[in-house]
Amino acid sequence: MAPWLPTKEKLGVAVWNFPRTQEHHLPLQIGEMVHILQASEGWYCGYSLRNRAARGIFPASLIRLKGAVVEQQRGVEESVVPSEMPMVQEITTTLREWAAIWKQLYVAGQTERYGQVKRMMQELMEQRSQLLSGTLPKDQLLRLRKEVTGRMDYGNKILALDLVVRDEDENILDPDRTSVISLFQAHRRAAQTLTQRIQEETSSQQRAAGRGTHGAPSPSHNLYLCVRNFVCHVGEEAQLFMALYDPGEQRIISENYVIRWASTGVPQDIELLNNLKVVFTDLGSSDLKRERLFLVCQIIRVGRMDLRDSHSRKLSTGLRRPFGISVMDISDITKGTCDSDEDKQHFIPVHLVAADGDFLHNMIRKAVEGKDINHKGQGSDPVSPGPMRFHLLVTPGVEDLLWPLVAPVTVVPAGLWVSLKMLWGDLSQVRKDHPHLVDRSTAVARKLGYPEVIMPGKCWGDVRNDIYLTLVQGEFDKGNKKTPKNVEVTVCVCDEAGNVLQNAIHAGAGDSPSSHHRSVVYYQQRHQRWMETLKIAVPIEDVHRTHLRFTFRHRSSSDSKDRSERIFSMAFVRLMRPDGTTLRDGEHDLLLYKGDSKKLEDASTYLSLPSERNLSESKLLSGSSFRVSGATAPLAVSSRDSFQISTLICSTKLTQNVNLLGLLKWRSKPSLLRGNLQKLMNFLQDTLDALFSIMMEHSDTDVYDTLVFDALVFIVRLVADRKFQHFNTVLEAYIRQHFSATLAYKKLLAVLTQYVEQAGRGEPCESLPGTFKALEYIFKFIVRSRHLFAQLYEGKEVAEFQRSLHRFFLALTQLMESPLEGPTLLSQGAALKYLPSILEDVVGIFDSSTLGAILRDFVGNLLPQRLLKQKLQSLRGIASSRAFQCHECRELVLQAALPILQELIQAGEEEDACIELLSSILEVLDQTQKSAEKLRARHKDRGDVELARVKKHIQVVLEQLLHTVNRRVIVLDRENPLRPL
Repeated sequence: MAPWLPTKEKLGVAVWNFPRTQEHHLPLQIGEMVHILQASEGWYCGYSLRNRAARGIFPASLIRLKGAVVEQQRGVEESVVPSEMPMVQEITTTLREWAAIWKQLYVAGQTERYGQVKRMMQELMEQRSQLLSGTLPKDQLLRLRKEVTGRMDYGNKILALDLVVRDEDENILDPDRTSVISLFQAHRRAAQTLTQRIQEETSSQQRAAGRGTHGAPSPSHNLYLCVRNFVCHVGEEAQLFMALYDPGEQRIISENYVIRWASTGVPQDIELLNNLKVVFTDLGSSDLKRERLFLVCQIIRVGRMDLRDSHSRKLSTGLRRPFGISVMDISDITKGTCDSDEDKQHFIPVHLVAADGDFLHNMIRKAVEGKDINHKGQGSDPVSPGPMRFHLLVTPGVEDLLWPLVAPVTVVPAGLWVSLKMLWGDLSQVRKDHPHLVDRSTAVARKLGYPEVIMPGKCWGDVRNDIYLTLVQGEFDKGNKKTPKNVEVTVCVCDEAGNVLQNAIHAGAGDSPSSHHRSVVYYQQRHQRWMETLKIAVPIEDVHRTHLRFTFRHRSSSDSKDRSERIFSMAFVRLMRPDGTTLRDGEHDLLLYKGDSKKLEDASTYLSLPSERNLSESKLLSGSSFRVSGATAPLAVSSRDSFQISTLICSTKLTQNVNLLGLLKWRSKPSLLRGNLQKLMNFLQDTLDALFSIMMEHSDTDVYDTLVFDALVFIVRLVADRKFQHFNTVLEAYIRQHFSATLAYKKLLAVLTQYVEQAGRGEPCESLPGTFKALEYIFKFIVRSRHLFAQLYEGKEVAEFQRSLHRFFLALTQLMESPLEGPTLLSQGAALKYLPSILEDVVGIFDSSTLGAILRDFVGNLLPQRLLKQKLQSLRGIASSRAFQCHECRELVLQAALPILQELIQAGEEEDACIELLSSILEVLDQTQKSAEKLRARHKDRGDVELARVKKHIQVVLEQLLHTVNRRVIVLDRENPLRPL
């Protein structure tokens, strides 16, 4: 026999039972893990991880080898662990532990629990296989990890096993690296979560509730839509406009997704076959909380006026005619109360236009309200045609000829088959997490308006200049015709000379831009209601000289008559108002001009005329018509016709606020500067640059200092608002990369100190609480400005800066001494809440002893029974900051914190806040002690000093609080949740 040799493979798992037939054999059971030490001619020598004392040989054919890594050395033996991911190892260990209990349940006759454990084990084994496959995308992998840990924790609970404590990433906490406080808090969170889940298990709504909360922390939501098939006998080319619709507001809330469908039953762009995908982005939590949300599809036929018209005469073509709609309530999907799966197909039937007066927008409103509208040709039990399979949808009368050739055939009702899935995160994150769904070919339909939460990266560098135009409605006199006109509106974007800007109009996502847009034609309706939304994309530098022109033309069924029709009316509106602001959001009632068709398209003829109706014009035009120009260019406006549009501006550069515009262009009209600063209502990078430019260019005077400071506070407070909470990193990026005002720190610190001193004297200062709310970023500006100044002037004026800063903190400690109520009390509460936020920036300015004394006096000067909870929360913030890690600062802060804790714990007041503060202190001391021990391993002397300091502080805490805490615990009722078990 060949000699026994060491093997590189260390671990293996038995795939078959191996009974012991000889003394030197090692008996194995299927699934048992073995540590392989040697190998020789089809045999292994080693021991089972279940019993390391027993060694023997076993056939290599019964072992499947597993990769392993050496964890540590113990003498001549090696401690090895599988090289699988930790989650797979944990599942394996859990399954082995459950398997033993599972057998005991069977023997004990506990059938119900036996079946429950069996199902959980089967699910875990399936999920383990998915983890090992390595084919899951990132989002599914993260979700699977949460499901696995949840199932294991739940199973351990019902089997009375130990609860596994994990961190936020589902990794098991290492007790050697985690403090007792952190372990306890994590254990409490896990127990609460598990108890809640067990309670949910008893409810039939457990699954829905679980999905409803999925993704809740994410500020941005997206709806992925894939159109699997569109089966409908239109007879001609069709355009599908898909969007999100809120029935409560009776309006579409997103851009359209446009699909152009050929008469042959496939997309016009054949490359889009099986690839009709769009993501509706920028949806916020308020959008998901809408009472109901619908996916709507408007179907426009492109061709003849009427499909029933005979081909015996030449007909006009290219008319956009209403054909039908499809609506689907997606509230359950967006709220997470039903399946959101990209593989599941939903059928949406088509509701056909039944009468000439059926406006598509009205049909949508009736459909979502559940009113009876025509849906001819729909089946009650649709059969999904799958992705782009072809079906028998042919001209009536031809079925009998084709039937023998194609029978049997699937009868498919007219409608859409779509897949929907909610995706969380901003668009870049979605593309990263779901590359199999969202790629470069996936269309993106944005929300009409700004997102609820502005994400980092969506302001600086992401210039948005979207102008949304909606053709609302119009009413047109039939003139000398016997019946009302078939009105078609043509929209184009023109410059001052009347030249049409090319490709400036977007009908929707997924569609190519165009230079002209022609509206839907409704047959012989005096009152037209289109409700078509377009996006106008004009370069920012051209907006001021751009206007929209609307021309109106009667369309005839006959091609010869249609060619003879000329423009009978025209309307226009400028995108920029005379004061430099953009067209205001909302509805606009435009004047319609009549005259020679060539003059109606001559910009020099009409641009000097008014474009919108107002009250005075309404009175003036109470007659039938009114001449508005001379004989050389006769144009008339009539009150018999009317036309309304609606606009919405979503721009990072344009503004509808004349005060903000005045601020951005403050040099041209400095006399209006004071008023513009006071009326500041929005902010952008240009706004911040303008503010600090004002401050720098008026460095020798303080005339505008307070106004600029208040404007800056207003901007920063917007950042603190929930809507912009994820904008913080963008503002920080501005401070690091764009901010350059080297003298700003002097003025900002002076105004801030002035406000605090004013409040400390009892004088009214209404803006101070709001200023404290912005304190973190005000200090970031101050520190960054001082840093830039020091770089430019080689560190000059350091002492002056420290004196100014010390004066601010002195004023702050004097404010805390005040016994006044009302605004002063409010300011003290705001100071306690927001002061810890500036400590990261202040740590490097003062030495730790000075900073510790400031913090000690700041808290200690407050009256004993004043703002107790806020005082404890402020101390907790201080204890969690980097300043508290310094020995000198920590010692002085403890001098203020420990007596407060001792008094409140002894009196039984604010016990929850006391526990949180004490836990934070002990957590910091534990981490500091471990750091000191590591330091001692590298530098013994320094490590000994730091360790002695930490132990001294631990001793101080024990001496002052241990006896008090024990006495308080003794008197607590047994039912009190604060009493330890």
